[in-house]
Amino acid sequence: MTLVATDSPILTPSQPAELNEEQSNLGAQSQKFVLTLSCVERAGIVQAVTTFLFDRGFNIDEHQQFDDGIRQTLHLRTAFSGSPDYTAERLEEEFSSIADRFEMKFEFHDQTKKRVLVMVSKFGHCLNDLIFRWRGGSLGGDLVVVASNHETHRAMAEAAGLPFVYIPVTPDTKAEAEQKLLDLVDEYNVDLVVLARYMQVLSDDLCRALEGRAINIHHSFLPGFKGARPYHQAYNRGVKLVGATAHYVTADLDEGPIIEQEVIRVDHSYGPATLSTIGQDAEALALSRAVRWHCEHRVLLDRTSTVVFR
Repeated sequence: MTLVATDSPILTPSQPAELNEEQSNLGAQSQKFVLTLSCVERAGIVQAVTTFLFDRGFNIDEHQQFDDGIRQTLHLRTAFSGSPDYTAERLEEEFSSIADRFEMKFEFHDQTKKRVLVMVSKFGHCLNDLIFRWRGGSLGGDLVVVASNHETHRAMAEAAGLPFVYIPVTPDTKAEAEQKLLDLVDEYNVDLVVLARYMQVLSDDLCRALEGRAINIHHSFLPGFKGARPYHQAYNRGVKLVGATAHYVTADLDEGPIIEQEVIRVDHSYGPATLSTIGQDAEALALSRAVRWHCEHRVLLDRTSTVVFR
């Protein structure tokens, strides 16, 4: 269910300039937030949320919810705007009594853009696509630094004005390299780590440290064709679809909650090289959508899966 509400006054021919100026001032003062929550399905939850916002003078800009009848769970995302006197912390404090009553897992988010660290190896198509969307303002977050175990894409990152940090990885230096990555996360105040075809397996400890804030793009349609040379596996099986999967990083390799998948239809005439080229388009699309939806707080984790309000 999607609700869109506005409170813009009706303009009359005699007063367009004054009302436009008034609306402009209101817009400049308005604070924007997003509430996400999950809880056991019960009557009165939506009423409690909307009443809470109404009593504080907020206007609901977008509302989506999913009632999971199988798990008897409600998932909700509400974007709203209004009083400049509120912060996300204040809203969380005042909402806590409602959350306790319904046993909610909830968060209030302000509209500050997520700060994104991109990790890449030798394949640069996903990095290039993320940079393009970020510079065009459609990514939903801000790229702040690029890290790589190869020097291959330094020029691409620096041409976009992004710091490029070379972190070589060997079996003997893996722990040191992962600590450097965590140091970068702290140094750049990173909210989200994106593995844009970063071809290194992260340790269990690092996966746990980045839980819920690291997204990987897998170059096949999970589950299936895991491991090395997925396009060759697909070719050998005569697949009719090439796919890519964006998912959260977990200690279970390529088993994290799936955020987005993209498929492209192919046929018997496509060899491994052509499949790989076409698959790169699917990878870039799936990853950019996953990054944007995460940054816009549209992804709610639900055990080993996700609810995505597009």
